Amino acid sequence: MAKIALLNQSGEKVKDIKLSDEIFGIEPNQQVIYDVVNAQRAAMHQGTHDTKGRSEVRGGGRKPWRQKGTGRARQGSIRAPQWRGGGTVFGPTPRSYAVKLNKKVRKLGLKSVLSYKFQNDKMVAVDQIRFTEPKTKDFLKFLENIKVSGKAMVVCTPEELTYEAILSARNIPGVFLTPANNASVYEILCYDRLVVTAGAVAYYEEALK
Repeated sequence: MAKIALLNQSGEKVKDIKLSDEIFGIEPNQQVIYDVVNAQRAAMHQGTHDTKGRSEVRGGGRKPWRQKGTGRARQGSIRAPQWRGGGTVFGPTPRSYAVKLNKKVRKLGLKSVLSYKFQNDKMVAVDQIRFTEPKTKDFLKFLENIKVSGKAMVVCTPEELTYEAILSARNIPGVFLTPANNASVYEILCYDRLVVTAGAVAYYEEALK
């Protein structure tokens, strides 16, 4: 069973904790990671695009000219697609871009990225995060203590995601604070370092069994 050093907010080692090989020790599945990221990016697509067909545009209630005898091509409405201002043929309409994935596939994708971060020394574990007042410099000091710089994602429990912690982290470029139950595979891959609290580790080992 793998181990990782558990640090406190001052950067001091508290102890070593064991990590489940089923969650943090598997061989990352590249295809599953791709499928999960593709599905999550597709779900971000709002799909609110819309164009008007000939039945939705304004006007065109009467026939422009009589059917025969004018020498011109027959027309039924000035809102037909070939007319300027007419309806659009096969234009985009509101739709969902969501891609269905099996629950096992979603779990395997999350296990794969967690294992990838741990196996490549891109994961740091802390016992907890606690801020008594909303101060950006306190959060920066915390990251400096645990030797994390650049783009970093901090994953904690919902209880640790306090008002003070949110305000302390939100103005730091490249730093994203989120609860463990809301962290996605796509977001984890977007950040170079992954900081997890002991509570978040416990959550993943329970939720991803």
